[in-house]
Amino acid sequence: PGAQAQPPGPGAFNLGAQSGRWAAFLERHRLSCEEAARLLLDAYEYRGLVKHTGGCHCGAVRFEVWASADLHVFNCNCSICTKKQNRHFIVPASRFKLLKGADNLTTYTFNTHRAQHTFCKTCGVQSFYTPRSNPDGYGIAPHCLDDGTVQTIVAEDINGKEWEKAVKEHKTIRDMSKP
Repeated sequence: PGAQAQPPGPGAFNLGAQSGRWAAFLERHRLSCEEAARLLLDAYEYRGLVKHTGGCHCGAVRFEVWASADLHVFNCNCSICTKKQNRHFIVPASRFKLLKGADNLTTYTFNTHRAQHTFCKTCGVQSFYTPRSNPDGYGIAPHCLDDGTVQTIVAEDINGKEWEKAVKEHKTIRDMSKP
C-alpha cells in the first residue's frame, strides 16, 4: 500500500496490449528478445532493401549487406579496376557488416591511398573494398554475393582513367554511401 510503480529500467518497455502477441511471436519463431528486436529494426530501417550475404572464394571472409535486389553496378576503367575486373555497387557503412575474416583481410593502396582495396589473404578475392569516391561506405562485388537475392544488375561505365573529372560530373556517386 502506498508504493508507487517504478519506471522500467534501461532498455525495458511496456508493450501494453501487444505483450501477448510479442510473447507468442518470440515463442513461435524461437527467438530471443534481442533477435526479435533486431528483426524488427532491420525491417523498419531497411525497408525496400534485402539482406545479401557473400564472401570470398575460400569462405574465410563473410559479410552481409543491405541493398536493393536491383543493383546499380559501376564498371570502372581505372588501372586497378581494369586489372581486377572490379565491378561494384556502393552502400553506406551502416548497411555493411563483416561477419568473419577480419584477421584474414589484407589491404592494398596506391596513388592517393584513399581507396582501401581489401582482399582475402588465403584466396586473394576482393569481395568488398572502401572506394575513393565513398570513403564512408563500401564497394561490394556483386559476383561475390550468394545466390538468390539479386533480381537485376544494371551496369554503368565510369571513366576512372579520368577519376576526378568523372566523379565531379557524376550526379549521384558521392551520395551513394549516405544512409
